[in-house]
Order: sequence, then structure tokens, then C-alpha cells
Amino acid sequence: MMFPHRKKIIWIFLTLLALGLSACASVSTPTPVPTPAASSTPEPPTATPEPLALIVNGEGVTLAEFSAELARYTTAQTALGKTVDPVAAANAVTEDFIAQLLLAQAARANGFTLDAAALQSRIDSLAAQVGGAQALSQWETDHGYSEQAFRSALKRAAESAWMRDKIISTVPSTAEQVHVQQILLYNQDTAQYFLEQLNAGADFNELAFQADPLTRGDLGWAPRGYLLNLLIEEAAFSLDVDQYSDVIATDVGFHIVKILERDSNRPLSPDALLSLQELALRQWIEEQRAQASVTLAPQ
Repeated sequence: MMFPHRKKIIWIFLTLLALGLSACASVSTPTPVPTPAASSTPEPPTATPEPLALIVNGEGVTLAEFSAELARYTTAQTALGKTVDPVAAANAVTEDFIAQLLLAQAARANGFTLDAAALQSRIDSLAAQVGGAQALSQWETDHGYSEQAFRSALKRAAESAWMRDKIISTVPSTAEQVHVQQILLYNQDTAQYFLEQLNAGADFNELAFQADPLTRGDLGWAPRGYLLNLLIEEAAFSLDVDQYSDVIATDVGFHIVKILERDSNRPLSPDALLSLQELALRQWIEEQRAQASVTLAPQ
């Protein structure tokens, strides 16, 4: 996703007004103040707003919904055999809600609407898939949803999915790409020795085979934003065909990369396209989050 800063939640309180009645008294003869007749249709009490866990651009997520989602997240991670840190789990759920709200708000701003009838149609479809309305209601209960929370979550999910698809559809299916081969070593002195051999005229492919007999270090075609390390990417796109880099130190090891081919507009592989779509979505969310008004409850 996505990592949040702590901010104090804006809690909404009702203001109680003290109403007082004053009476004017005569100096000589006090005059009784008439008692107002009781209304036959008293005003219904104002409902107390539910406490909110977070607010994004004025749109909130209730503490109850957040707590239920946090419980579901923790259960899912535990089922995968992962140790769950409570703070990390709360941060992950918070960032997911923020991303969903930003996407849903953008979807509505871009003209997507999901009215009550369309939402009910989706719910009816889900009910049919799980065995009926009663089965769906039981599923909601088992997963910590109230009926209203489930409807709210489903509506938000539909809106955010629409905007997500709109964002990733802007990623072109072709891009400038380079065909990269690397020599990856795990000792700096050894990497420097390999570089000296290359500079002395050794064959890159043969040295790459010594480092990795299985693949010879062939990373295939890569567009910008696809390689895992920015230093490797910058080096790769700065080289001409048949040129190789100096030793590049990363968290993985010590690399020497060579460009085998270059294409200014090559079709993306399915994996590269998916990676660039994920990158576009992540960048969009980061940009929108930087501009958004986000208020978080203290954890």
C-alpha cells in the first residue's frame, strides 16, 4: 500500500443549551408565571454520533467498523502463520481505509454513482452466491459486520474498484525497455576482481555464467519502474548496448550490469504491465494522500 502519521481525531459532541425562564414581578402584587402547555408531539431525542476512527476529506470510518476490520486482518494474518504486531496491524488497516476512501471519493468526483437500487442488486447477487439472504446475514455476523457496516463497505469497495481500474487503464501496453544481464556477487572484493577482468577484456557472458550457471544473470527486458532497485535501473538506462556498469552495491549484493539490447517502444510482458499498473496506483494514492485532510484517532 501504503504507513501513517498519528493525528488527533476530531470528536463530534452535541452542545447542550441551558434554557432559563425569567419572570417579571410587580412590587406590590406578584403575578404568577403561566406554565407552558406540554406538547402533544415531543421532539425525538437527537441520536449521538458514533465515534470515528479516522476522517478523510470529511468522510469518516466509525470506530466499530475499524475495530471489526482490524480483527479480520489479525485473524487472516494469524491463519497464514504470521506474527501480528498490534501497531503494525492497526497501521496497515488505517492505510487501507485511507486508500479506499481516496479512491471512492475520486470515483464519485469522476461521475461514478452507485445508488441504493444498484447497491441492493449487488447484495442480492452476493446472497444468491452464498445460499440466500439468511446465509449472507450469517456471513456478515461471522465476520463482524453489522448490516449497515456491510452495505457501507460494499459501496466503498465498488467505488474504489471503479477508480482503481480507471487509474491502471492509463498505463500503456508498450514502453521503452532494455534487455539486462547482470553479474551478481556477494563479496565486494570478488565483484571488484570480476570488474577488473572485464576491463582487461574478459567475456561478460562467461563471467556471468561463473556467477550464475542457471540463468547467466539474464534479467530479460525491463521498462522503467520494473527493476527492484533504483540504482540498478538508473545504471541500466544510462548505458548503451554492449556497455557494462561499475560495481553497484545494493542490499542484495554487488552487481555489474550490461545492456544487451534496447527498444524504444516494446510491448510489456504481462508481469511488467502488472508491476507498472501497481506502481501507477501506488503513486496516485501517495499523491492524493499528500493533499488530503486526514484525521486519525489516537491508537
